[in-house]
Formats: sequence, structure tokens, C-alpha cells
Amino acid sequence: MSTTATPSLAVAHTEIAPGVVLHPDHANLIQLLDLAPLRLPHYLAWLLSSGGTLLDGLSVFMLGMAVPLVQREMAFSPWQLAFLGAGLVAGAVLGASSGGRLADRIGRKSVFLLDMSLLALAALGAALAWNPVLLIVAQALVGVAIGMDFPVSSSYVAETMPQRARGRMMVATIASQSVGMILAAFVVLSLLHLHAAADVWRLFFVAEAVLAAFFLIARLHLNESPRWLMSQGRNREAVHAIMRILPEDRQMLEATATRLADTRLHAARIPRDDQRPPFSALFAKAYRRRTILSALPWFLMDMATYGVGMFTAVLLAAMHLGSGAVDLAARTRALTLGSGFIDLFLFLGFLLGIWAVVRFGRIRMQLVGFAGMAFGMTVLLVASLLPGGPGAHMVLVFVGFIAFNLFMNMGPNSTTYVLPAELFPTQLRATGSGFAAAVAKAGATLGVFVLPIVQARVGVSGVLLLMIVVSVLGLLTTWIFRVDDSEKSLEAHQAQDLA
Repeated sequence: MSTTATPSLAVAHTEIAPGVVLHPDHANLIQLLDLAPLRLPHYLAWLLSSGGTLLDGLSVFMLGMAVPLVQREMAFSPWQLAFLGAGLVAGAVLGASSGGRLADRIGRKSVFLLDMSLLALAALGAALAWNPVLLIVAQALVGVAIGMDFPVSSSYVAETMPQRARGRMMVATIASQSVGMILAAFVVLSLLHLHAAADVWRLFFVAEAVLAAFFLIARLHLNESPRWLMSQGRNREAVHAIMRILPEDRQMLEATATRLADTRLHAARIPRDDQRPPFSALFAKAYRRRTILSALPWFLMDMATYGVGMFTAVLLAAMHLGSGAVDLAARTRALTLGSGFIDLFLFLGFLLGIWAVVRFGRIRMQLVGFAGMAFGMTVLLVASLLPGGPGAHMVLVFVGFIAFNLFMNMGPNSTTYVLPAELFPTQLRATGSGFAAAVAKAGATLGVFVLPIVQARVGVSGVLLLMIVVSVLGLLTTWIFRVDDSEKSLEAHQAQDLA
């Protein structure tokens, strides 16, 4: 396909912001997307795009609830247990980096279908595993699939939602993590009621596979991102995708596609003739600061989030919740109820984030969120050090967990997902989001791997102190590398002086 400009592009540009000039027909199509009212097709696209983040929360909760049961059946060693938890998020490192790059090359929808296919098969493999190694491998593949979905979902939602609703809908996408955790708690309790046996953990993963298969089938009907299609010069397909979202004048849109032919949408600080910019473009002068801002605080946030989230049940057990239960199934039920109650505040935090991130800005809420996370862990640390230990101060324990979850989700767990998709151009959006997510999952891997080891060596207090330090570092790095995060179109973001 030709990458040269059409004659009309040479004589008629539209400047949408200083330094960003577009073919006027591309500018009109972008305006249609940005100014459109939210309609049912937008909500359906958002729902299907959010499947990966929902399954991320569900898979983390399922594995956390399965760990005590798996230990009983397979007799995991401490190192194997560490690899089981770390394998899920370590796989996400590979998935995020490869999925983002792939989505910029072959399209958002293709990767959406690929990752759900892999997730369904991997979850089924986990359900059938008969030894620790197979279960670790299966969970790592689940992580690869979830990691692939992260940069694609953020890019797709950013590219298809109207400008004024973009921030809210992106926060709502990552909020699906907490919905997945709450759904997982409901599924686990239901399965424990139906089959209160040690091998019930296999049914946890079967349920995960069924849900992944549902999203795979539903995504077959998802439209490709119009912005990505325009960036590839596939303007007629882009116009048809817009028609499915907006009931505009079809004849006018067809004429627009004809005039554009194979002209590519280009709004970036990379050469116009570089239609497939290299990965190194993320570290060019124009984007280096944004790459660091997107990746480093997310690394620290995920180190705390996954470390605490995946082992909430373990931490609660160490703090003596459910210790009076007479059998393993009853204890698992008590831990599920306790963890599920805490995870309700993850969802509430996201609800606050949907309002606060747009109202106060991404950077400000990221700073407030990291500070609140440090506060929540400090409350837990105080509870663990008071006379009688945490078991005698369960109110403080729940206050600490609730504060941590609320501030995390109204702050960095929302903003770190939103920022990369807004700060990189279409040709690099999924690549930049994928790199940031991969670095984040490396932090998650470190957190999940280190937490049980730290707990075994120095106890719960050592874990909590580590999480306080990590949260403070997240606040400092956000402040140091902050950028202008005001509301504007995706294309206008690229017009800023990014040096």
C-alpha cells in the first residue's frame, strides 16, 4: 500500500494544534469521534474491551483462594509457591510487551481475539494440572494472555471513546479489575457451597476458562479501532467502523473515504515516513520523559498492588482471620468473605476515581493515591506492632486494607493505566502502553515473588514496611517526571513540547 501523500494533502492541511497538521478529512473524522454523544455502541465496545482487565482481577483472586487448597493436594514447597504466584504476573511481562507491539502492527481486534483464545486454553490447562510444574506453567500462560490485553484495551478505549468521556471510560475499564475480584468471590463461594472438597480449586479455573471463551466469542463482533485504521491508510474501513458507532450521513462519509484514499493519519513527533516507528522511538527526546512517567510509577504501584492483592488471604490468615474454622473448606470460605469484603473497596475506589481523575487530573490523583497507599500500610503496620498483635486489632487491620485499596484505585491503579494511552501517538500507543505495562508486571512479579519470602524471614511487619517504602517511591517518581495532563484530544497531546 502506498505511503505517499495524496495531492489534496499537499495543498490543504488542517492544524488542530501547534505543530500538528492533518488532512482536513482526517480532522473531520477525528472531530466526529471526539464530539460524538455516548451511545449504545460505545458502551458495548467498552464492555468487550474490559474483558481482559476483568479477568485479570478474577484470575488474581482465584489463584489467591486456590493456593491453600493446592498446597494441601500437591504439597508445594515455599519456592514452588513463590513461583506459582510470580508465574502469573511474570507471564504478563512477556504478554504486555509483545501484545502492545503486535497491536500496533496487526490491529487491536486481532490481538483481542488472540489473547482471549490463549487465556481460555491456559485456564483450562490449570484446571487439569496434576503437578506443581504444570500448574505454574499454565498460570504463566494465563499471565501472558492478560498481559497482552492490557495495552490493547487501553489503546482501543482511548481511540474510540468521545473526548469528554475518554478519561471516565478508561478508568471504568481498569475498574473492571475489581469487578472481576468481586465476581471471583461470588464464584468461589458458590463452588465451595456446591463442592466443598479439597479439589474444588480445579473448578475455579474451569470457571475462568468459560468466562474467557465468552469474551472471545463476543469480541468477534467488535469493530476495529477507526484511529488505528486511519493510521494504516485504511480509510474506507475506518469510515465503515465509524458508521457502526455514529449514525452520520453515510454518503458524506463514503465521499470522505474516497478523497482520503490511502492517506495515513499522522499526528506524532516521529518522521511522517516512518509508518512503523521502532521500539527505540519510546526513548527519543520527544517521548523519553513520558515513557519514564508511564513505566516507573506503574512498576512501583504493581509491586504493591499485586504483592498485597494476591496474598490478601494469606496476610489475613497470618493475622488470624478464620483461624477458628474447623476444616480447610470452612477456613477458605472465611478468608474468601474477608477478602471479598476488602475488595468491595477496590470497586468503591475505582468509582471515586471515575469522578476524581477527570475532576482533579491524572498526576494529582496519582500523587494523592500513593500517599494514601502509604497511609493504609502504616495503619496495618501499627496494628501488627500493638500489644496482642493484629488478631487483637482486626478493626485496624480492615481500616488499613480499606484505605490502601481505596486510595490505590482512585489514584495510581487508575492513572497508570490511563496515562500511557493518552501520551503516545497512534503508531506507538499500544507499544508505549505495552512497555509500561510490561515494566509494571515486572514490578508485580517482584512483589509477588518477594512477599512470601519476606514474610517467612521477617514476618508480616517486614512486608508492610516494604510496601510503605514502595508507595512513597511511587509518589516521588510521579512528582519528578510529571507532565501536563490536562484534558485534550489524543492528537493535541502530541502537539505539546514533550522534550
